[in-house]
Amino acid sequence: MIKSYAVSDTTQLTAHFKTSEFRCKCGKSHDTLISSELVQMLEQLYAALNCSKIIVNSGYRCTSHDKAVGGSGSGQHTKGTAADVVCYGQDGKPISSKIVCCKAQDLGFGGIANITSAYTSTHLDVRTGSKWYGDETKGTNTVTSDFYSYFGIKKAANSSGVKAKGIDVSKHQGEIDWDKVKASGQVDFAMLRAGYGKEYSQMDPQFERNYSECKRLGIPVGAYWYSYATTIAEAKQEAAVCLSTLSGKSFEYPIAFDIEEEKSLQNVDALCQAFCGALEDAGYYATIYTFKSALESSLGAETKKKYDIWLAHVDVEKSSYTGNYGLWQYSWKGSVPGISGDVDLDYAYQDYPAIMAKAGLNGISGDVATVSQSDPTDRENSDTLEKILEHVARIDEKLQ
Repeated sequence: MIKSYAVSDTTQLTAHFKTSEFRCKCGKSHDTLISSELVQMLEQLYAALNCSKIIVNSGYRCTSHDKAVGGSGSGQHTKGTAADVVCYGQDGKPISSKIVCCKAQDLGFGGIANITSAYTSTHLDVRTGSKWYGDETKGTNTVTSDFYSYFGIKKAANSSGVKAKGIDVSKHQGEIDWDKVKASGQVDFAMLRAGYGKEYSQMDPQFERNYSECKRLGIPVGAYWYSYATTIAEAKQEAAVCLSTLSGKSFEYPIAFDIEEEKSLQNVDALCQAFCGALEDAGYYATIYTFKSALESSLGAETKKKYDIWLAHVDVEKSSYTGNYGLWQYSWKGSVPGISGDVDLDYAYQDYPAIMAKAGLNGISGDVATVSQSDPTDRENSDTLEKILEHVARIDEKLQ
């Protein structure tokens, strides 16, 4: 949808962009046309590149200004569907336009081009119809189909084997506009904080709303419980409170035991087995969430073998953790339309909805406790899947 804004309008369109950034630079007082799809996709780019900021050098252009800067007077800028941008990384330096072009291609921008010889500025638009990929320093329309091959860039390793992209949220994200989250196309699933600690009063205040909104919109969900337990008795009490909170609900993704407090990690294996064992007894698929450092130095091999892992290791292209994991929290600084401020981003490496449905876990009815493997050539995912199958079989045996 393209909207018209008065020259004096300062509306905050999304978390990182406002109307004034897209005004025509002709110096005259006329309205600004802005495509909402363009702004939403720029937000997706912001998150995908983990930007510290994106500067819009040129947004909407009136016909005369477009011609003045070398345009045709009827291009994408004049329609409000284009922006020329410079993306900055967390180090404060411009991200190469080569990288920006590749990521924009992945996200599905209709028109993309490098526009400076220093490879700092990128043209992006949301045109419909045929794609346009260009490198304007070498003549227009010089890239015919793929920026990765054109610039000799290899795709990031962390995209390999990813089955779904997700977020994890709690009261810290406030009241989320889940309609916008769904419309963004960035979120395939959501892990919702159900609560924390061992008291029945410690349910996350946004859990019920987040759950009902995701169910309304068809967003698959899992849940997690933040632990403060230091004894087996406390872990069992936390599990009891968690199960009470989950009662009557269904989850397509695992239920995670979030254990990261220093005192908890001193007895981590016993606590994980107490909490996760109680969940399994109740017919839930349990996973353990913790940091890479804790997985390497605190959790024992038997615990990691017995339970699925949700790895927390952020701001790296590829985790150096060598163990198996089904979920990876790879960023704490994501940006998703509908959520104010930062949000955690996750990858899932298994088709968890299929696992839950076939095994009849997490409140979802099913009839078979087996899952087919989609890619037998992927050894890392094969090892993880084998462990998951053992996990499912163990739960199934308990429920007989």
